[in-house]
Parts: sequence; structure tokens; C-alpha cells
Amino acid sequence: MDGRLDDLDRHLLSLLQANAREPAANLARKLKIARTTVVARIARLEREGIVAGYGVRLGHKLEHAAVRAICGLSVNAKNAPAVIRALERVPEVEELSAVSGQFDYMVFLRCDTPEKLDVLLDQLGQLDGINQTQTSIVLSRKIDRRSALPSVS
Repeated sequence: MDGRLDDLDRHLLSLLQANAREPAANLARKLKIARTTVVARIARLEREGIVAGYGVRLGHKLEHAAVRAICGLSVNAKNAPAVIRALERVPEVEELSAVSGQFDYMVFLRCDTPEKLDVLLDQLGQLDGINQTQTSIVLSRKIDRRSALPSVS
């Protein structure tokens, strides 16, 4: 395939994003196609790298108990690979993105308490190669398309 997705592929992907553990039979009913077609399409999407893997979305109970922050990092270019490797080992790092603008990277953090976030930020600021940090605490999410959970009846 040349990377193009048809409407059925896009619909299947949206259902998988909402619930990757949805049984193939349920997906088939929702898509009005055979279960074997669903299984074959998922296998093809995985084989072609369109579906790269499956993960866990944290539930509201843990989500609301966490302190989340976004931290901009200015990094010395020659130390960037070492900084990235160091951040890969920090379990509180949810995501690291290279960005344009004032900072080189944005790191998305999740900690259990404000005190743990404070300690973590001190540790990040001391990493060799990080020149400057600027952190904002996430107060609430207004739109979050990445974690749209299906309603439970």
C-alpha cells in the first residue's frame, strides 16, 4: 500500500484509538463488515507501520491525583543526545518533543505530588547540557483528543 487510508481504515483507526482492546467482533459490528476483514485490516495497518503499537491510558482516578507540568528546556546542542538519554530514564516524563521557538524541547511531566515535581525540576535543571528551564503547571485540560474514553454504561 502507498500509505493512503480509505474511509474504512480511518473509521477503524478511530475506534481503535478510543479502545484498542475492543474485540474484533464488536469492531466488525460497528463497521458493518466481517470480523475476518477487521482482523486482516488491523494486521495490514500494523505491518505497514500505520499502527505502531498499543498503550495504556490512565483512568480519571490516577489522572486527577497527579500533578502535571510542561517544562521548556534550552539545551546545549552537543549535549542534547545525553540529555535525551537521561530523560528517557525518568518515569515521570510522559513525552519529550523537539520544538521551535524560545526552547529546544518541551517535556511533559506527571508527578504524584507538588513536592515530587519540585524535586524533579531541580534534578532536570542540574543535568549537564540544560541551560534553562521554564515550567508551567497544568491546571486542567480543556480539550484532550488523545484520551477520549468511551462512555461506560
